[in-house]
Amino acid sequence: MPEQQPPYLRIADELRRRIVEHEWEPGDRLPSRAQIGQECGVGENVVRRAQELLISQGVLEGRAGSGTYVAEPRQRVRVVRSLAREQGGGSPFRADMRALGKQGDWESRTEAKVPAPAEIAGRLGIAEGELCVRTVYEFLADGRPVQLSTSWEPYDLTSGTLIVLPEGGPHAGVGVVNRMAQIDVTISHAVEQPEPRQATAEEASLLGIQKAALVTHIRRTYYSNEGRPVETADIVVPAALCEIVYEIPIGG
Repeated sequence: MPEQQPPYLRIADELRRRIVEHEWEPGDRLPSRAQIGQECGVGENVVRRAQELLISQGVLEGRAGSGTYVAEPRQRVRVVRSLAREQGGGSPFRADMRALGKQGDWESRTEAKVPAPAEIAGRLGIAEGELCVRTVYEFLADGRPVQLSTSWEPYDLTSGTLIVLPEGGPHAGVGVVNRMAQIDVTISHAVEQPEPRQATAEEASLLGIQKAALVTHIRRTYYSNEGRPVETADIVVPAALCEIVYEIPIGG
């Protein structure tokens, strides 16, 4: 006797059929899981598993706090990692998006005087618990999330200056290199450690990808010309949506 298809696969096939037959078009919001479950005679958990499968396949996309939508064709975004690109002024991310014909923007939330966790303290060369400025970013291409970042800066470095808040004041949004130049700190180099891993549930929700989907986690630290770490960040880029390219300068 043939093995019966798991319920979530049956529901995934049903949702895919409705999309193929144009009952739902790209960009349309799907009915609630409760409504789909009632129509199909299954529980909400079955619908959730079906939707997660289709999200992983690029058929659907989840939007935090909004619901699940039929995915629109998404061009893979090229993210260029290069210290030289920050030295020209303005935002390197916006420049990358402009080159792709997209509108680059970001949302951020900054907290001052946050005690440094042990790992962050080690990366910044300070004692655990020393105060930092922490900024959480969500980078957007045409309003859709493509990158997450959490940045840490030693509070004693920027306290009392116009750049203490990375996204506030006259030098907001110009990047670490140009901000630090305003207080006569010259950044000589950055160290980045990229590694693949699975997205956390929170990251997946923010990026509109399936939980445990593959992401590239970049640990980046900027150093002054005196060798002091002045900023460190954890950058998360979804592998399916972004191509990471490194520009390596040749010569001095």
